Amino acid sequence: MKGFRKGFFVSAIIFCFAVFSFTTAFGQEIKIGVIGPMKFVQGIGHWNGAVMAADEINAKGGVKVGNKMMKIKLIQADSNEFINVTDATNAMERLITRDKVDFVVGGFRTEAVLAMQDIAMDRRVIFIGCGAAHEELCTRVAKYYDQYKYFFRMTPFNSGFLVKAAFSHVAAAAAEIKAQLGIDKIKVAFVAEKAQWADPMVPAVQAVLPKMGMELVGVWRPSPVATDTSAELSAIQRSGAHIIFEIFSSSVGIPFARQAGELKIPAIQVGINVEAQKEDFWKATRGMGNYVITSNTFARGLEQNENTVAFVEGYIKRFGEVPTYTTGTYDAIRFALVDTIEMIGTLNTDKIAEALENRVYKSTTSTIKYMKDNLGRPLHDIQWGPGYSTGIATQWQDGKAVGVWPNHWKPAPGVDVTYKGVQPIKLPPWMISYYKKEAPKAKAAPKKK
Repeated sequence: MKGFRKGFFVSAIIFCFAVFSFTTAFGQEIKIGVIGPMKFVQGIGHWNGAVMAADEINAKGGVKVGNKMMKIKLIQADSNEFINVTDATNAMERLITRDKVDFVVGGFRTEAVLAMQDIAMDRRVIFIGCGAAHEELCTRVAKYYDQYKYFFRMTPFNSGFLVKAAFSHVAAAAAEIKAQLGIDKIKVAFVAEKAQWADPMVPAVQAVLPKMGMELVGVWRPSPVATDTSAELSAIQRSGAHIIFEIFSSSVGIPFARQAGELKIPAIQVGINVEAQKEDFWKATRGMGNYVITSNTFARGLEQNENTVAFVEGYIKRFGEVPTYTTGTYDAIRFALVDTIEMIGTLNTDKIAEALENRVYKSTTSTIKYMKDNLGRPLHDIQWGPGYSTGIATQWQDGKAVGVWPNHWKPAPGVDVTYKGVQPIKLPPWMISYYKKEAPKAKAAPKKK
């Protein structure tokens, strides 16, 4: 009997030690939820960027939190947000309540991210947005700071700044049209998918284009998932537009570019086309997406700061393609979260939020500085402009996405921004031949008597 009791006691000690060891090991992990539409390129970018960051950090021993090292564990959540906002909120709930994540990165569609944001904020979980652009995500922080202070934007910059950047790209294309074709009054057709994030861009375009000396010939709003845009394109062709200013974050960017190329509309496409940011765009449009210009985040050979090339080349080596902007989860984990945690030595959510709010740091593309509103209230939104986040523009030129902006961008007196590796914009050859053929021949000067 005594032997039995002794054996039982020893077994109990071993069991308790095993449980204690498991609990201790489990406590050495930092759980980060990665949420996004995982069946789409945007969500794949979220996951790939996070995996790359976590692997790099873990390979170096993990995150130094005070006097101990902690590994990162990623947990993937498919938000299915393109199809169903409810699926997105359920995915966020599971990450926080079932998976017990410490932080969340990702999110893409504004309507879904607003709902996911509420869930994360109610649970006081830091959520770094890497996809949605609507300004309301950050104005909430300023208006209701105690509730929303755990939300930060990483990428892209907000929709207002996206429009400003896109206007700069339109201006660059217009300058090329004037220089090559001698057309002074540029006509612009504006096409934006019917989505909440794009709504503020319509009045902005209507107000700003005339001030830029351009004529707005019409506004079209196709569905984000439209597969046929021939009606819109036929109307645009009749409008005589020289520039098609497009705002697409979803799959409509592929059929629009393909059908525009098939019609050989004598105009250049400029703006935001997220589908044109990925390697498969050329194949998906069957080469008809040639000469499309889109706002972008990365281009092979274009150097925005000292971190850009190493990240882009490392990503290409691992995943076989140039990263898209939703890979900003890499920056969210590597530079925002990990560097802040190591700087303050704690996982306390309030202390991390406070420290991150006041940091100025470099990401793979820019210098990140969090803005304040006109009342001096924190927004947790990133500053746009020279010296901070600017983004780039790329153009598809014969199968390659080439960086074409900023190329001597002069947003203010004495400011001239050009990134290493930028190339000139090319007008579609059919546009050049059309306008050179149609342009009236200059009258010969009268001979002197």
